[in-house]
Amino acid sequence: MKYLIVLRKSKYGYDAHVPALPGCHSQGDTKREALANLKDAILTYLSMDAEDNEGKTEVRELEVAVP
Repeated sequence: MKYLIVLRKSKYGYDAHVPALPGCHSQGDTKREALANLKDAILTYLSMDAEDNEGKTEVRELEVAVP
């Protein structure tokens, strides 16, 4: 899957988060490190979410026509 992320430079390095996954964020000293850390955070988030919601959640695409 692809996720929209927000990557922000701060005085401490880079902060990154995934708006579609509440609470999923990470950081790093460099962009590369922040993105690698965020990838791990996404995988952990999805794994934990799957365990918590096993058999209760469906993921689908839905197309909506705009008039």
